[in-house]
Amino acid sequence: MDKLVRITTVPLSLDKLLEGQMGFMKTRGMDVAMVSSDGPRREAIAAREGCPYYVVSMTRVISPVRDLVSVWRMVRLFRSLRPDIVHTHTPKAGLVGMMAAWWCRVPVRMHTVAGLPLMESTGMRRRLLVLVEKITYGFSSGVYPNSYRLLQYISDQRFCRPGKLKVIASGSSNGIDAHYFSRTPELEARAEEVRKTYGIPGDAFVFVFIGRIVRDKGIQELVAACKPLKAHLLLVGPFEDDLDPVDDACREEIERNPSIHVTGYQQDVRPFLVAADVLAFPSYREGFPNVPLQAGCLGLPSIVSDINGCNEIVEEGINGLVVPAKDTNALRRALERMIDEPGLRDRCAKNARDRITGRYGREVVWDALHREYQEQKRRAHAL
Repeated sequence: MDKLVRITTVPLSLDKLLEGQMGFMKTRGMDVAMVSSDGPRREAIAAREGCPYYVVSMTRVISPVRDLVSVWRMVRLFRSLRPDIVHTHTPKAGLVGMMAAWWCRVPVRMHTVAGLPLMESTGMRRRLLVLVEKITYGFSSGVYPNSYRLLQYISDQRFCRPGKLKVIASGSSNGIDAHYFSRTPELEARAEEVRKTYGIPGDAFVFVFIGRIVRDKGIQELVAACKPLKAHLLLVGPFEDDLDPVDDACREEIERNPSIHVTGYQQDVRPFLVAADVLAFPSYREGFPNVPLQAGCLGLPSIVSDINGCNEIVEEGINGLVVPAKDTNALRRALERMIDEPGLRDRCAKNARDRITGRYGREVVWDALHREYQEQKRRAHAL
């Protein structure tokens, strides 16, 4: 039985980004363990996936001494577990996990890349982040960008040799559960309660954003673009004050504008999507984002930035609109079009679900990943 270890920096990534995947691999006969720093929902995730969960503390910032301590603790864990495959996600988990797996001579060392913070960095910080990526990729046996545009970027930047790079299926880290993200009468009723809770009239036009409320998610542009519009904005996610927070003016506008509603983190985002008319997702950088997949599955048109992943999910005028990142005026025009052109909005809504389920269904992605595990293990044994 193949022993697989899946690693993320924090439990939230295992919870939301890889939900169900570990349990699926277990049904395929793999012995699966999960690893991350400690945090909320760790026990619930272990129960849901039916797999053991180990804690190795990792920081989300670069800290050489603490990172080396994390590597050593991961080495000790691997010596106990003796995995055949180590598969990491998120930058710090990738650095720590790939170094430790190489040190322990784990034959298959796979790292998934789901967005690169260095894309929005400059100067010394960018050089340091590039170095971290190159080290991570160097210790891996395979690197898996979760979109084709991201693969091209990594290849163009020469972060690793092209032979190591591969996209699983059509992209996405986990695919989409099309059955779960389906409109039902019960979900429609919960969406009505969302509107009532936040004082949104039944006939009001609503945009929704889902994610961390930080600068590089395009929140400042979104808030500025929505300000003159006769529409409500649901911001579904937490403020993050330590890493890349929005500026004071944006925070003040969010807090004082009666048409902007902050819900905080939500375990189930479906009622908030159904409560809205259009998803607005103007992020600066992504790997392959889950939110446009979820919105599309629920029949919601999307306005997204012309960046990796987003521009593979959304096609201009077919299931949404694509705008340049960081362009408030272009974003405002797209928001206005969705309000003023019901024919465009209805056409995009009608096309949204079929475009997602046919390419990014969860089982499609999981089956492709399982095949890749077996292929990589065969290659490792052939060496």
